[in-house]
Amino acid sequence: MSGRARLAVCAWAATVMAACALLPLVDPATWILQAAVLLAVQSGVGAVARRVPLARPLTIAAQALVALLLLTLVFARQQAIGGVLPGPQAFRHFADLLQQGGDDIARYAIPAPLESEGIRLMLVGGVLVIGLLVDTLAVTFRSAAPAGLPLLALYSVAAGLSEGGADWLWFLVAAAGYLMLLLAEGRDRLSQWGRVFGGSPRTPGAVDQGRALAPVRTGRRIGAFALGIALVVPLALPAMDGGLLDGARGGVGSGTGGGGTISAVNPLVSLRDSLNVDENREVLSVHTDSEDLSGLYLRIVSLDDFDGSTWKPSKRHITGVPDGTFPTPAGLGPDIRRTEIRTLVAAADWYAQTWLPMPYPPSGVRVAGNWRYEPVGMTLVGDHGQSTRGLTYEVRSLSVQPTAQQLAAAPQPSAALLREYTALPDSLPEVVSRTAREVTADAANPYEQAVALQEYFAVDGGFEYDTQVKVGSGSDAIATFLKDKEGFCVHFSFAMAAMARSLGIPARVAVGFAPGAPQADGSVSVGLRDAHAWPEVYFEGVGWTRFEPTPTRGSVPPYTVADRPGSSVPDPALPSRSTQAEPSAAPSESAVCSPQDKKLGACASESAVAVPVTGGGGPKWYALLAWALGGLVVLLVPLAPMLWRLRVRAARLGAHGRAEADAGPHTLVVWQELTDTAWDLGILPQESQTTRRAAARIVRLGGLEPAAAAAVHRVADAVEQVLYAPRPRPTAGLTQDVRLATAGLRAAAGRGTRSRALLAPRSAVRVTWAVAARWAALKRRVTAARPVWRRTSDQQG
Repeated sequence: MSGRARLAVCAWAATVMAACALLPLVDPATWILQAAVLLAVQSGVGAVARRVPLARPLTIAAQALVALLLLTLVFARQQAIGGVLPGPQAFRHFADLLQQGGDDIARYAIPAPLESEGIRLMLVGGVLVIGLLVDTLAVTFRSAAPAGLPLLALYSVAAGLSEGGADWLWFLVAAAGYLMLLLAEGRDRLSQWGRVFGGSPRTPGAVDQGRALAPVRTGRRIGAFALGIALVVPLALPAMDGGLLDGARGGVGSGTGGGGTISAVNPLVSLRDSLNVDENREVLSVHTDSEDLSGLYLRIVSLDDFDGSTWKPSKRHITGVPDGTFPTPAGLGPDIRRTEIRTLVAAADWYAQTWLPMPYPPSGVRVAGNWRYEPVGMTLVGDHGQSTRGLTYEVRSLSVQPTAQQLAAAPQPSAALLREYTALPDSLPEVVSRTAREVTADAANPYEQAVALQEYFAVDGGFEYDTQVKVGSGSDAIATFLKDKEGFCVHFSFAMAAMARSLGIPARVAVGFAPGAPQADGSVSVGLRDAHAWPEVYFEGVGWTRFEPTPTRGSVPPYTVADRPGSSVPDPALPSRSTQAEPSAAPSESAVCSPQDKKLGACASESAVAVPVTGGGGPKWYALLAWALGGLVVLLVPLAPMLWRLRVRAARLGAHGRAEADAGPHTLVVWQELTDTAWDLGILPQESQTTRRAAARIVRLGGLEPAAAAAVHRVADAVEQVLYAPRPRPTAGLTQDVRLATAGLRAAAGRGTRSRALLAPRSAVRVTWAVAARWAALKRRVTAARPVWRRTSDQQG
């Protein structure tokens, strides 16, 4: 195999190895095989084109055309002319797939489903584009160092989205591929002009056989050392979270669902700008055959992931909407009384929610459009932009009516469910669990503990409902709320769920709408101010059960009213303060906000989206400093060859001594600068030639004008005088001659050659040579010292 063919194989392998970093993002990972095969075909076309040989632009064009044909064959065969040639319909289909892929990336969690043609096109097409860039730089233009930039871009995309703990492994694979590419290029160059460095001195007459074993071994060792440093250094930097739906981490964001998995975001974020208006605009109009309107909560999504600062939805797999009746809710036993109710919901034309508000638990739904089903939360999510805007749909749901005795006698949930829904972060203040134990000290079972927590917040604890309170942020937010005892539904539900988990009770937070206001026509009007959050507690045999700790909001479930005299729990039949007989346009007392306060953003919101317990007060100064230093390193690594070359050129052509003893070193240094500049511009050095022949070769290959050519010969004459004269004399004007000669070389070179000489100078390999020489010298010293150590040890023994 020729050197260039070997380099092409290494470029293909390096691209595939870097693409492996994308494997955790999509499931299943079979797309990598398809991408590798298509990339091999593309690389093979480049190898054939270079073998012909074609001009470099034609080689690149041939590879790009073949890549387009391959993508058309795989993704747009039906829209193509003859199944292969891309036409207008094929390009429109590509545009649709790319738009679909962008939408899917915004809504899918890690790992995204490979069934999404848009994501698969972006993956395979992206690998082909990166592979074309790597092959062009490393093989067509024979410059492997800049090829690391597209490989870095490919890995960076994966690293920015990945959340797994094996990121270091994918970095190691990608870096090993790049190192293999560099070594292949170095070996190819050494085979062309025979430069031998490092290693022990060779005996006279020894045959090298064209192999550069010492450089390869040294390069491998340097590469392994560099990879080790690259893996260790990031441990000192702060971690960067990410995912295909990073906005979900904060509990606030936007997104839809439509495939194998989804990470829900706060479902009310589309109303965020509307929740602070004075007018209580109608969101949903509801007709139901339920006799108990006080329990008509419309649930959107559940938040079951608690990180110490806020509650967020977990990533869940989604499927097609079941035909007919939905599966029985998790944990609901056959002996629990239930009735099925029907609810007809009409959404406002301006309400574009991608999650479908429904009574919980739903047993069936009739809805038009593209919707998907998330079985754990029993929710429906819009697919590819589907929303509730102007939508009318019918929901069949179960009105589950457990008794207090059934809840109190509920058995222990499974270990897996306890592990998932009682998890708490170590950063949660101890006062939360301590308060929970104090409040529930007299409770005999989890049910009584949950009721005691509800009464503590709603009645006994002295808490006040206030939408304008500032509670704080970070892990101490719940502790601050427990101390100040002021807040609204988010604070109450978040605090109760966290305290329930501290007692070993599975709990989560639901977000949706509290019961709205009954209308004269028998419907229920659900407005903006009915946005609400409430805790749900799991009881084996009953399932997820609603509780209402927020005073004056919603309604207290009847199964939480204790059967004992003097119970202070409000009558569940009484409507909450937010449930009015007639919709009112006047703002509530807590919602009054002056125009000036609105401009300053000081108005509070009653909505669950106004989550005050997010964030941690901003990053610390040392985290910012670490990120800044890390970003500086990332920026400087690709520019390191250019910066090193500029520094060396300035040192070589800078000031020097004027004594006769300084004439020799200065002359040799400026000559090396001239030859290195010619090397950077594509004139490879041939060290077997004499100085005069080397100068003539530079003049001829560089196409120099007479003035620049004369400058090159003057520098060469000075070198000969230094090497062979008995007493070398200083030669004036060598620096100016080198500058004149290099200017002539750059003027004769093309723009691409000049850019490559600046950004990726080939003479930067001298750094590797210097390191290799020092390593070899160190090995020789260590080897020479071993007999001394052995004799010393023998004498001491």
